[in-house]
Amino acid sequence: MNPGSLLDIASLSAQDIRSYLDLADKMDPLQPQTLLAGKRVILLFYEASTRTRISFELAAKALGATTILITAAASSIEKGESLLDTGYTLRALNADAIVMRHPSSGAPHTLSQHIDIPVINAGDGMHEHPSQGLLDARTILQHKKKLDGLRLTIVGDIFHSRVARSNAHLLTKMGAHVTFCGPPELCPSVAAKLVPNGSVRVTHDLEDGIRDADVVMLLRIQKERLEGMELRVQDYIDRFQMTRERLGWIKPDAIVMHPGPIVRGLELTSEVADHERAVILNQVHNGVPTRMAILARALGKA
Repeated sequence: MNPGSLLDIASLSAQDIRSYLDLADKMDPLQPQTLLAGKRVILLFYEASTRTRISFELAAKALGATTILITAAASSIEKGESLLDTGYTLRALNADAIVMRHPSSGAPHTLSQHIDIPVINAGDGMHEHPSQGLLDARTILQHKKKLDGLRLTIVGDIFHSRVARSNAHLLTKMGAHVTFCGPPELCPSVAAKLVPNGSVRVTHDLEDGIRDADVVMLLRIQKERLEGMELRVQDYIDRFQMTRERLGWIKPDAIVMHPGPIVRGLELTSEVADHERAVILNQVHNGVPTRMAILARALGKA
C-alpha cells in the first residue's frame, strides 16, 4: 500500500489529523498552483456523486493536476471488469493517484493492497468517508476554538452512514464527545461500540440528544431505506426533524451541519437550512482546500 493513501479515519492518529487540517489552512483554491503539475488524478466513481466528485476535481486542478473521470456506467466496469483489473489498467496508463467511491465497504482498501499508487477513499459503502470527516472538522474549528471537550450530536440514519463513522472516529480522537441520535431502527444501541474508547453515547430522544450540543449534524434520510421497517417517514419527521422551534433546544452559539444533499421537509425544514446557525454551505466551501491538502500529501507534495 502506498503511504500516501487515505483510506479511513480510524487508522489515523490525532497528529495525522492535525497535519491534514493544518495543511488545508494553507490551501487557497482561488490561487492556482503548480504543486501537482504533470500529475494524473483519476476520479473512479462507482456511485453517483456531486459534492465530493466536483470538490476533488476542483482541488486537483487548483494544484495543477490533470483529472480524468471514470464512472461505472460509462466504462468497462459496466461490462463486468473487476475492480483489480480496472486498477491495474489505470496504473498501466500512468495514473498517479486514484480517488475512489465504491458501494462496497473496504473496496478502496482492497485496491490499495494491489497497486503502488495512492488510493483516496471518497466513500465506501457503509464504512467511511474520511475526506468528509476532515472537512467537517475544519468547518467546526472555524466556529469553535477547539475540538477537545466539544459536544457534537449526529442525528438521523446512523446505521447506514459512513459520514457518521468518520466523524465519530475523528472527533473522539481529538477529545470531543459524540452522541448518536435517531430512532432505534436507524440508530441501534450497538452504535455506541463503534469507537473503541467508548466515548459515543446513543439516545433515541431528540431533545435529550441535542440539549447540550455545541454542534448538531443532521444526516440525509433515504426513503427507500425505510422500506420494510415499521418506521414511517412521517414518524421520523414528527420525532426527529430539525425545526425552527427545536433550534431553541440547542445552545445559543451551537451550529447546525449537514453533509448534503439535504432533503428539505424531511430531516430539516427550509427555515433551519437557511438559518444563520446553519453552516452547510461552509462545509461545501471547505471541501476544496481540505481535498487539496489530501491530494498534496498523497503525492508527496505536502
